[in-house]
Amino acid sequence: MAIPAVSSKPHPPTVGYFGLPVIVAALGYFVDIYDLLLFGIVRVPSLKDLGLSPDQISTVGASIINWQMGGLLLGGILWGVIGDKRGRLSVLFGSIITYSIANIACGFVKHVTFMDPAMYYALMRFVAGIGLAGELGAGITLVSEVLPKEKRAIGTSLVAGIGLFGAVVAYFTVKLFDWQTAFFVGGGLGFGLLLLRVGVVESGMFKDVSDQKHVSRGDFLSFFTNANRLSRYLKCIGIGLPTWFVIGILATFSNEFGKAFGIAEEIQPGLAIMWCYVGLATGDLASGFISQAMASRKKGVALLMSIALIFSLIYLYAGIKSATALYGLCLAMGFGIGYWAMFVTIGAEQFGTNLRATAATTVPNMVRGLVIPMTLTYQFFKPSLAVINAGAVVGLICFIIGFYSIMTIPETHGKDLNYLEE
Repeated sequence: MAIPAVSSKPHPPTVGYFGLPVIVAALGYFVDIYDLLLFGIVRVPSLKDLGLSPDQISTVGASIINWQMGGLLLGGILWGVIGDKRGRLSVLFGSIITYSIANIACGFVKHVTFMDPAMYYALMRFVAGIGLAGELGAGITLVSEVLPKEKRAIGTSLVAGIGLFGAVVAYFTVKLFDWQTAFFVGGGLGFGLLLLRVGVVESGMFKDVSDQKHVSRGDFLSFFTNANRLSRYLKCIGIGLPTWFVIGILATFSNEFGKAFGIAEEIQPGLAIMWCYVGLATGDLASGFISQAMASRKKGVALLMSIALIFSLIYLYAGIKSATALYGLCLAMGFGIGYWAMFVTIGAEQFGTNLRATAATTVPNMVRGLVIPMTLTYQFFKPSLAVINAGAVVGLICFIIGFYSIMTIPETHGKDLNYLEE
């Protein structure tokens, strides 16, 4: 049940598209994506440097990805609860310190002698995942609450659209230097970002609620104590599944798909991920304007999800025979899943101020965490169905859930966010 969040205090003035909260949230997400995708980009060269065979690179690499995604899953709950109990800014500071330290530690993996380097690598990616989990949800929540409702869609799409170019910078950093230096650069960018955050102020909506001592804030279990609330929460997660099918399966394992397609040139997963994120960033920038033009979050997301489905089918079954075509399809699929910002915004808009950060932070990280069963399902079906059909099985499940969720979730375009979950 929703009830108004009443306060006698005047709210601070709302900001424009290029106000400090929007700029800092966008740069924060830029660094977040740089660090989040860095392992996917350096997976093959870094594990080769550790002396692993091609088969080990596939299995150990998938395991390390799962450790990182497990950290995101745990961190999403941790930072979401902190965001509603302690404030949006506490998450923005705490999360970036955590993942910056972890990424610097990853740069030393080749020199580790006190334990198995691959296990050390996995543990550091787990810690990095915990830190990375807090960035986007807290940033989107803050921007959603400081922008007027007429500007929310475009404001949050700017945050994600600009931020997603962090994947491009990560790819070229690895190309210009090496994978170890790329990890050090990521950590340095994180600590540099802390200086920019000093001038950002807390959300007025959160301040109003924090003064109401009787209001329960950040209660993660409350998503599971009310049928309507649980339905909204699960549908928010379901909407995001196709995005990480494309990133976590089709792009990350593009070298395996390339071999299955009979492409002679060796496919570089890092380059596939980069092109996917160029498309994703472009789609995210467009998604806010599409949502605004259609006056509907649901229609905008459904349109982009349909584009992602069409190009995923072309990728899997059109019989592509060149690396250029594969990278081009990664770009096209990336545009289709460019509803990521809108998906997180929907998660923030579905719930009251006392649960908003918890929802907006846990929802995207639940989706990221579900990459674990996606990769396990893909690996399970590979021996019997082969690479292409194994990927298609995972995609079929993700798109069915995704379309059902966006078609049945309540519309939030133009919704007033100054209310509480009772």
